[in-house]
Amino acid sequence: MADSSTSSTSQSHSKKKQTFHFRASFDTEDIQLVAKIRKFHQHNIELSIKNLQRKQSYNTQGVTVLVVLVLLQTKDLKCATHLLSDKFRNMSEEKKTIVRDLGFGGLMHIPPLRVHHKVLRELANNFKLGENGL
Repeated sequence: MADSSTSSTSQSHSKKKQTFHFRASFDTEDIQLVAKIRKFHQHNIELSIKNLQRKQSYNTQGVTVLVVLVLLQTKDLKCATHLLSDKFRNMSEEKKTIVRDLGFGGLMHIPPLRVHHKVLRELANNFKLGENGL
């Protein structure tokens, strides 16, 4: 995935539904992502991803769960790559193509590890972006 910078993030809270808005600029594309998470007996997640340059919109549930997993895990620097690995393994080829088109294709090659969030936070804080190393 290319470098991204979040230009705006907003949250609105309610007792039964949370909506998260993310806008990111990648090297080649600007996207807007809206995730609505409803908490009843089970989590119901609606995701809308819009390519702002091409006026395309993706709205599929398998990709939804994957992208929300990525966002929720990276928000607090927690890592549960075994969840991502399971999601990719069970995903149809059509959905895998959508994931690659959105720029998340590199996540398919991450091995299923369990990394403690304190270790991941330490690595993230010491990572030098310009050098791509610690």
